[in-house]
Amino acid sequence: MESSYLAIQFVSLGPGDPELITLKGLKALQEASSIYCPGTRSAAGIPSSYAANTLRALGIGEEKIKTFTLPMSKHREAAQQVYQEVAAQIEEDYREGQKIAVAAEGDAGFYASVQYLYELLENKGLPVRRIAGIPAFIAAGPVAGLHLAKQEERLLVIPGLISAEELTEKLQSGYVLVIMKLPLCAEAVRQCIDSHPEAAFHYFENISRANEFYTSDPAIIKEKKFPYFSLMVIGPASIG
Repeated sequence: MESSYLAIQFVSLGPGDPELITLKGLKALQEASSIYCPGTRSAAGIPSSYAANTLRALGIGEEKIKTFTLPMSKHREAAQQVYQEVAAQIEEDYREGQKIAVAAEGDAGFYASVQYLYELLENKGLPVRRIAGIPAFIAAGPVAGLHLAKQEERLLVIPGLISAEELTEKLQSGYVLVIMKLPLCAEAVRQCIDSHPEAAFHYFENISRANEFYTSDPAIIKEKKFPYFSLMVIGPASIG
């Protein structure tokens, strides 16, 4: 039997504050039979899922939440195996007539780990669709009072892998830079701070969560150990 839900919904949860989900996204979650949520395991072996915690904060019943744990490793073979297994389970649930949703932190179409699931399900010939949400860097703007880009300014989003020389080149070309996955370029960012005292550096952790942190003090930023949920906005002083 085909699902009356029509498509498997990839629901964007936003950056963490449950009030920042869209009405459309919340409705899809409320109507779903099962909601698949990515999670991780700490170095101590303790599983956790920010997505599942957001669902609970939205009042979604525990019986709907199905968490799958992704290994945090540069070697993606183990993660790919998990995605294959989850895709197979989602297909089975869908063909049984369940209304299936997959939860994604931020926006489901922007550096989302669940994109791998989306592609696997699409390749199986199953109908899938995304419900848009607010990515963390957009939610970061109001925290610092930033207007990220105006008039002819160009905004460039960088997924962590960049050198100090490349950062300098982009800044000199007039870009406002958003750097995601900061742990991948921590030293390059510190070098950039030293090389560009004229630039504005805005650092964020855990945007819209209870443990949110923000600073624009270069000295503090240089001493930070950048966690997974951190990002930075670099640009001219006028962005502040």
